[in-house]
Amino acid sequence: MITPTTTTELSVLQGMYAAETEYLAAGGPGTADFAPLEPFFSPDVVLHQAAGLPYGGIWRGHEGMERFFLAMSQMWDSFEMVEQHFLATTSPLVVLTRVHARARTTGRELDFSILQTITVEHGRITEVHPFYWDTAAIANACTPRVSDGR
Repeated sequence: MITPTTTTELSVLQGMYAAETEYLAAGGPGTADFAPLEPFFSPDVVLHQAAGLPYGGIWRGHEGMERFFLAMSQMWDSFEMVEQHFLATTSPLVVLTRVHARARTTGRELDFSILQTITVEHGRITEVHPFYWDTAAIANACTPRVSDGR
């Protein structure tokens, strides 16, 4: 495991992504232990999600991050980061991610991009700002229509 306090900002982020993959493979929110992810996040980390998303809002601290992962897992049956480009590799890091996801409640599939700025201080992620091109499309994919019968 990467020790976040002794690595570069980019390796902290890559280590977090690897720990996230292991966390999700172990059953994810509600099943797996969140502890392997904690070293990558500052205890007072802040995640800003767009208000128009089903999991929108500000998530704070390790507990907030764990609740965020739970909220995401309730929305998405699958959430695959298809392609990532690291546009800036020092803090704040800038990552462009192409996602393919399937909504849990509707079964609808969606491809979209997220541009994130991620601040790393003292070997830990302190702040994350994801920017979505179309939050309405994401919310729509996750919202059952009357005709869906769900």
